[in-house]
Amino acid sequence: QVQLVESGGGLVQAGGSLRLSCAASGRTFSNYAMGWFRQAPGKEREFVATIWPGGSSTVYADSVKGRFTISRDHAENTVYLQMNSLKPDDTAIYYCAASRYTGRSRYIAPSDYNYWGQGTQVTVSS
Repeated sequence: QVQLVESGGGLVQAGGSLRLSCAASGRTFSNYAMGWFRQAPGKEREFVATIWPGGSSTVYADSVKGRFTISRDHAENTVYLQMNSLKPDDTAIYYCAASRYTGRSRYIAPSDYNYWGQGTQVTVSS
């Protein structure tokens, strides 16, 4: 079975940090772009970050630039999202996704992600 399993979510105070992990199994995702999305209560799913194969090319939403860092460990088939300076507006369910998209655009649409995790809840208190 192909699975993406997120972990590391929880409750944190504003200004704090969390490190989310996305562990993949069932296949190797070294040639896939990996992304993070989030969905807050009553809001639509929102793009957070993408890291491309090789690990040197990344894209971030403006709302998280300078605070969040996406990275990956190919040997462990795992992608991470380091979240610093967290704000209450960061409260959401965070989803990991994998895409085999090979187009030229630096932004990969949600519909072009082939696998999705179940999500992990991040709650930031004020």
